[in-house]
Amino acid sequence: MAGERSTAEPLRIVLVEDDEPIRRRLASIITDWPGATLVAACATLADAVAAIEAQSFDLLVTDLKLPDGNGIEAIRLVGRRQPRAESMVISVLTDERSVLDAIEAGAAGYLLKDADSLDLIEAITDLMAGRSPISSRIARVLVRRLSERGDMAEPAEDRPSLTPREMDILWGVAKGFTYGELAERLGMSRQTVPVHIRNIYRKLQASNRSEAVFEATRLGLIRL
Repeated sequence: MAGERSTAEPLRIVLVEDDEPIRRRLASIITDWPGATLVAACATLADAVAAIEAQSFDLLVTDLKLPDGNGIEAIRLVGRRQPRAESMVISVLTDERSVLDAIEAGAAGYLLKDADSLDLIEAITDLMAGRSPISSRIARVLVRRLSERGDMAEPAEDRPSLTPREMDILWGVAKGFTYGELAERLGMSRQTVPVHIRNIYRKLQASNRSEAVFEATRLGLIRL
């Protein structure tokens, strides 16, 4: 999550999009939204790297195909330099490799560029609340990938051992519940939920929600 930012403060967003008309449209959506502040609008990977290294922020919204590289490199840099920030992809790319590489790099959401202003704002709000917004076409890519790998599940003795409480939380994460919703449903302190989630990530060798759900499904711990 984006650290200890007060919920009363606008989200600080870095936008990376090389197509100028699309960049202006997305920038306008963000700047017109009272819940956010656009701290940088970048056209290249080099500009994005400079923005990521220059200031703190809460969310990176990035395209993948850039004139001087790939937005996945920016996502990885966020993980190293801004570990409290989140990353979300907005792209026209729907091929399996692009989707999986982005998620494995740390993207917690993946939208297609046909999203309108309401969809974008809702997606950002969901992501920062602990969910993983993914366009339906991208979800189908992930489901197909999981189906193809269904017969590759690890033997039971090789699967990580999760406690019953961790399994309950993992199910909630897979269903998109926020930390607050998980705490209320499971009758536990909201401060305890992130502790369990960190343990789940460690056991699954995952670095974000999407990767944890992907690994848990691949290992046969849960079925979506």
